[in-house]
Amino acid sequence: MSSVILLLLILNLLPHICTSEETARHIKILNQSGRRISISWIHPSSGARTIQHSTPDVLNGASLALDSFVTHTFEILELPSKRTKMCIDGKEEEGACRKDYFTVNDRQNQVVFVREGVVVEHTDSYTIASERAEGLLERCKLDAREQMMLSLSSSGEDENCKEEQNKEEVVVEEQEQGYFSKLLLYWYGSNNNDDNKDASTTNSKNSEILEQLTNCVQSGIAAEIERANEEIAFQATIREDMADHWENYTCADDTLNTTEAKRTETWRGRKVSVMIDRPASKIHTVENFLTEDECKAVEEAAKPTLHDATVADGSGGSHKSDARKAKQAGIKVHWDKEVDGDLIARLSRRVYDYVNHVLPFNIIEDGQEDLMSIQYFGRGLEEDQPDRYMPHCDGDCNGMPFKPGNRMATIVMYCEIPKVGGATNFRNSGIHIKPKQYAATFFSYIDPETMKMDDEFTEHSGCPVVEGEKKIVTQWVRLGVDKENPWNSFNTLGIKHSDAENQ
Repeated sequence: MSSVILLLLILNLLPHICTSEETARHIKILNQSGRRISISWIHPSSGARTIQHSTPDVLNGASLALDSFVTHTFEILELPSKRTKMCIDGKEEEGACRKDYFTVNDRQNQVVFVREGVVVEHTDSYTIASERAEGLLERCKLDAREQMMLSLSSSGEDENCKEEQNKEEVVVEEQEQGYFSKLLLYWYGSNNNDDNKDASTTNSKNSEILEQLTNCVQSGIAAEIERANEEIAFQATIREDMADHWENYTCADDTLNTTEAKRTETWRGRKVSVMIDRPASKIHTVENFLTEDECKAVEEAAKPTLHDATVADGSGGSHKSDARKAKQAGIKVHWDKEVDGDLIARLSRRVYDYVNHVLPFNIIEDGQEDLMSIQYFGRGLEEDQPDRYMPHCDGDCNGMPFKPGNRMATIVMYCEIPKVGGATNFRNSGIHIKPKQYAATFFSYIDPETMKMDDEFTEHSGCPVVEGEKKIVTQWVRLGVDKENPWNSFNTLGIKHSDAENQ
């Protein structure tokens, strides 16, 4: 029985896949009361009512869509008949008309039905799943009951069989009191005696029936999961198609400001804007993350080795690509000079401190990649191949398990921003970030609990730099590296070079 309960719990959890922790909720209200109604938001402090529709009423059969927030409470009020000027109960005062209330909860897909009598039925993803689970279990119960009846009928004693079936019907009437548990106890107790069948035979039959029930529930849940996966895949396809258009539009509109943050907080006196806060995908901006002196130190250190930027080639190496037009140089951090106030070491320490502030991995500098200075140069609107970085992921973004030694977070710091262009887009998340000088953009692409990677929500791009220069400092942060296993002991597929050579 425990396996059955576990399967039903899984079914109940299906609607919570990919749900958001944000408090905004979209609510649909359907008036099926047979009466005109009004819908008002109730102010939590003053109790004042604010009508939520522009028309005088919501007619029977009509619907109203609301964008609200968790914990907001609404009043559904019956309105007097236009003909009789009275509510259906005959009372003249509008205040005596029937009313009901509902409060927005933290679940998704909330639909409020106003039923006959102005009675509210508030449904959501959880209640719908519960109803499906109950229906599935009921169907499986009936199948198991039929098998029990057949077993009783095959005992060879017709009169006894009829008597057993009559008793069975009594038990069926008690379904709401735990029908199936009682049925098993009854079946086991009434048949496990010397005059009928021995205990091993009875246990065998009970096991067969329980197995049938489990298989029935498993099949039902498999179908529900398949339907959910099909819907997720369909929506992902739409999202990706829309992202292509969104990418082109946002890069072309230089007047477009940074997307509004979901919330703001403070870290060491710096303003942090949280754009996305999902288990496997987090996107933050941090103002005044680095200083002018730190930027100058990085740029000076980059000059001797500045070269054309490269990208991973998909087979473990890297190469130049038109998808990434920029100059770059690795900056070695001299950690032995940190105690002396070395500017680059100070900046790098701040990077790891922020990463550990967000993620629970206690990342240290040993084995990590060098800081990377990257520079983009604007050459005007007529340039056929402007400096830019096409949509890509810094690490795996396929929803698969994390591979040790791979990247799992990035922080991009802006030292110099262009006059036109150079914004950062997270197109699958609808996030557009217009860079601010000395600010930083942090994003992680791993779920610390499941250790699975993000599923393309942190895919990002650098819009073309049209006029001016864009100079950034980037730190790619890896998990599973140390002094003995540094970042360059892994290829771009996340496989150690020594292991790859032995394949």
